[in-house]
Amino acid sequence: MAPGITLVLGGARSGKSAVAEALVVAHGPAVSYVATGAVPDGEDRDWADRVAAHRARRPGSWTTVEVPPGGDLPAVLADLSGPVLLDSLGTWLAGTWLPISGLFDVPLTALGQGLVARRNAGHATVVVSEEVGLGVHPSTEAGRLFRDDLGSVNQFVSAVADRAVLVVAGRILELDRAPGFDPAPEAG
Repeated sequence: MAPGITLVLGGARSGKSAVAEALVVAHGPAVSYVATGAVPDGEDRDWADRVAAHRARRPGSWTTVEVPPGGDLPAVLADLSGPVLLDSLGTWLAGTWLPISGLFDVPLTALGQGLVARRNAGHATVVVSEEVGLGVHPSTEAGRLFRDDLGSVNQFVSAVADRAVLVVAGRILELDRAPGFDPAPEAG
């Protein structure tokens, strides 16, 4: 499999992370796993259990790089060589999002340029993100705004990706590009 950018989308418990892990190992055993979800201080047991399950699946040859909430993801990606698995854009966005204004402070152009630079240098990057809009309609304005913003981030990354797949119930659906649609022309 040629190095490039693969976007793996899916809903909660769809199997997207496990699929992404299987895809990235095709590029070699020494993977940098970029984790964007911070582990809370003991109060959210479910989240801590999810993080522990992800950690338990990672081979010993992988290196974990944690991006703290609000962290500079494009800079982290620029510092890494070799195959990278980024899991996930949704938790990264949650750490940079400003819910009062409904705006996010996300350097999308820098993220897109960083992903393209990794591809051009011959490094594979598999990016996981939550597909939005397939589940329950958020009941708050903040929830709807976050959903919309993550949808925009997904479209942007998909535009620079070489491949995009949707994971549903552990199954993969290859996604084709829409003719004439490019939400990220400045990144490429």
